[in-house]
Amino acid sequence: MNLETISFKNNTLKILDQTLLPNRQEFIVLSHLNDFINAIRQLKVRGAPAIGIVAAYGLFIHAQNLQKERRLSFSELKQAGQQLKNARPTAVNLSWAVDRLLNAVSEENDPDKILRILRNEAVAVHQEDKEMCNRIGEHGSQLIGDRFNILTHCNTGYLATGGIGTALGVIYKAFEQGKQIHVFVDETRPVGQGARLTYWELRQNGIPATLITDNMAGFLMKQKKVDVVITGADRIAANGDTANKIGTYALAVMARHHKIPFYIAAPSSTFDLSLSNGNEIPIEQRPKNEILDCWRFENTEQYTVYNPAFDVTDHELIRGIITELGIIENPNKEKIINFYQTFNKGDLL
Repeated sequence: MNLETISFKNNTLKILDQTLLPNRQEFIVLSHLNDFINAIRQLKVRGAPAIGIVAAYGLFIHAQNLQKERRLSFSELKQAGQQLKNARPTAVNLSWAVDRLLNAVSEENDPDKILRILRNEAVAVHQEDKEMCNRIGEHGSQLIGDRFNILTHCNTGYLATGGIGTALGVIYKAFEQGKQIHVFVDETRPVGQGARLTYWELRQNGIPATLITDNMAGFLMKQKKVDVVITGADRIAANGDTANKIGTYALAVMARHHKIPFYIAAPSSTFDLSLSNGNEIPIEQRPKNEILDCWRFENTEQYTVYNPAFDVTDHELIRGIITELGIIENPNKEKIINFYQTFNKGDLL
């Protein structure tokens, strides 16, 4: 299955509205800056790489609109870029993609050249992510044995990236290689990205899967029904501390207790080496209705709710970070910097 969830044709962007899955598959057209901001904020598109891709196209399409109004300037683009980055603060791919496009036109004054550069950069961000997903899958699939039971959290596949995915990309590649695998899918409360999105994706691709609630994972591990845990990431600090969907940290702690390898799969664009550790990663707080609506309470005003979208997993709990360049085993700051210097990724340092 080749599921195209982000489609850019004739300078127009369409995305699959993830809030309607799995019941309805409906594409929506994003035409104005506020369309892109709202789609990101309202989780119509989600997953760190996918957010970055959509934001890149959003900046280009906004530039087109500014040019029609004869208002295209770098200051206008910079202001729009900040609005896009503010839509969701934790996923670093968002700011990375926006800054990449802004940097590419910072010295340019010709409107036609600005549009051409922005378009080319946005397409490149999308295409590069597809290629990175494939390489992440190839590297990570080496860790998957035949008849493995894999536990994953949130959604990290076609819906979350520009390609086959990060953690799910590893699973897809292992399945393509003929390995008999089975996936336990965390429901991923409170928004249910596992139940609504990951389970749907895996079934679309014919991969055996079982849906569980988040609080069942520890008991599965105790019963020795989990061989490996693989999740994605939204931001990785210089020392390897990793922000991912809320509930990831608990999985890593339980995996360590039960001696089960815990891996992160993410492209190099997810690293934020300006942050020394996970304590510096901004954590997005989501509306309380995401938790309360599922219970259909009539009076929600009386409830005080804490709803962080992400948590941070300490690097000591991570067996390895699977990137498009290879696997960083037992990550720490020294290993990460050496790893990227080896591959001449000086722009990340």
